[in-house]
Amino acid sequence: MGEFDPDLRLARFLPRTLVTKRTAGPIRWLTQLPTSRPPAGGEIVHVDANVTVRVFRPAAPTTAPVAGVLFIHGGGFVIGSAAMGDALCRRISTELGVVAASVEYRLAPAHPFPTPLEDCYRGLSWLAAQPDVDANRIAVMGESAGGNLAAAVTLLARDRGKITPAMQLLSYPMLDDRTCDRTDVDPRRLRVWSPSSNRFGWRSYLGEASGAVPPLAAPARYEDLSGLPPTWIGVGSHDLFHDEDVAYAARLTAAGVPTTLHVVPGAYHGFDLVETRSAVSRAYRREQRRALASTLGEGGDVSDAA
Repeated sequence: MGEFDPDLRLARFLPRTLVTKRTAGPIRWLTQLPTSRPPAGGEIVHVDANVTVRVFRPAAPTTAPVAGVLFIHGGGFVIGSAAMGDALCRRISTELGVVAASVEYRLAPAHPFPTPLEDCYRGLSWLAAQPDVDANRIAVMGESAGGNLAAAVTLLARDRGKITPAMQLLSYPMLDDRTCDRTDVDPRRLRVWSPSSNRFGWRSYLGEASGAVPPLAAPARYEDLSGLPPTWIGVGSHDLFHDEDVAYAARLTAAGVPTTLHVVPGAYHGFDLVETRSAVSRAYRREQRRALASTLGEGGDVSDAA
């Protein structure tokens, strides 16, 4: 068994399984507590009756539209809220000079596929329509289950042909329901998100539908990946999603999509959210911001600070 990165000191104390059918309700309640309060330095905008976005704009006024970033939070489709992206979106907006919006989508199992995906697409449509946003320079960014939704939104945008994202940035994305069937996973290497959590999350998202899994629900099943924008995928070597993420990056490359795969040795699922001050987490976030700045052409130097 490979060792955890020594800088991730909490790894040995964290549970292998955090989200289950029993714990999802209380965790969902806790993660949604901040959703009604406007974020510091930002605002809450109602896109429609079901979807809101938490929006951060550059402090300095601009004379021309700037790039945009749509952030989609994680939580295995069953927990989490847009407020989880406040600190990151505020940082991105300030540092890169972009409009950053974190979308509040409805959660499974009460709202299975395709509702969360369509909610996120509504967030993208809203962002692209803003007069201070350059619709041709929008990055779609997501973490974990949010990485799934970011990948699916990017595919959906390509297929619908109304919005053309400039980039997709996928952080340890939850892309392939078939990982639930694996029997070769060593649970000792995992933290926070385990095979049992994964099965619960996927069952909740896919609902009671029988037959073939819709490819937009599990982007790893999508056959045609051509014509997608430049992609950055990051994942730890001790993440349950490592293999499916590496495989997706390879398929994107084979389809002619400029793709950067950033693997963090010895890192577990969500390490940068749990151990935010560690050097390995700061470096990971810095690489994300550099990728955004390089692709979107916005902002000055990316800070080395956390």
